[in-house]
Amino acid sequence: APPPAAAQPTPAQVSRMLSERALRPLVIAIDPGHGGQDPGAIGKNGKREKDVTLAVSRELARQINATPGLKAFLTRDSDVFIPLNRRAVLARQAKADIFVSIHADAAENRAARGASVYVLSLRGATSQRARWLADKENAADLIGGVRLESTNNTLASVLIDLTQSGQMKASGEAAEHVLESLGRVGQKRRVEQANFAVLRTSDMPAMLVETGFISNPDEERLLTDPGYQRKIASAVLDGVNTYFERQPPPGTMYAARASAEMAAASGPGGSP
Repeated sequence: APPPAAAQPTPAQVSRMLSERALRPLVIAIDPGHGGQDPGAIGKNGKREKDVTLAVSRELARQINATPGLKAFLTRDSDVFIPLNRRAVLARQAKADIFVSIHADAAENRAARGASVYVLSLRGATSQRARWLADKENAADLIGGVRLESTNNTLASVLIDLTQSGQMKASGEAAEHVLESLGRVGQKRRVEQANFAVLRTSDMPAMLVETGFISNPDEERLLTDPGYQRKIASAVLDGVNTYFERQPPPGTMYAARASAEMAAASGPGGSP
């Protein structure tokens, strides 16, 4: 007689197995743009980008830390200036699995509105707008008085890192999921690419999220509203969540859950 098939674990048993394993949390590095002597863009009514980005980032961190299996890391949690390359270093030191830089857009056209997501490109920007934005964001270090000579070696070593191309593909996939989620909150455009210094993290997917146009008086009001900030944060988290459900890093609850679901789907016979 054939040996009896091994009994499939019940959902309760799977849950217990997950909690008993030493599973590491999935770390999401959140980078509130600008800070300190660098206010970022300033809206018509005087709201500053650096304050909006910190508020949205803190709310995103709160939602992340309330999600089982996830842990937030903020590159800044107060009104301080941090050089662009230092932000990436902090994320690496925190062993982050993904890097999300939060910003608020600005344009001369006061009617411009909507959220957008950007990823790194070393081969040129996907549009003039993306190139202009990267130049503007990269100038933050000049405002902060950082001596560029001191950062060049670090940036050069990051740029020649051969893992970059693989991470750029992953960044694009993650960014698409985040943009899709942001579309539920308001207008969205497309994932754009440009040479953003803050995204040169090399060893993790990285994106820059423009949460809306602080230069648009209506969006300036929305971006400072806690309810809207919650919606933006929730949309970013949904997108990141979707990405990691499809690409779960080893040793995390997401990977264990995916394995358990595959085992359950394969049934007693070992195949679906």
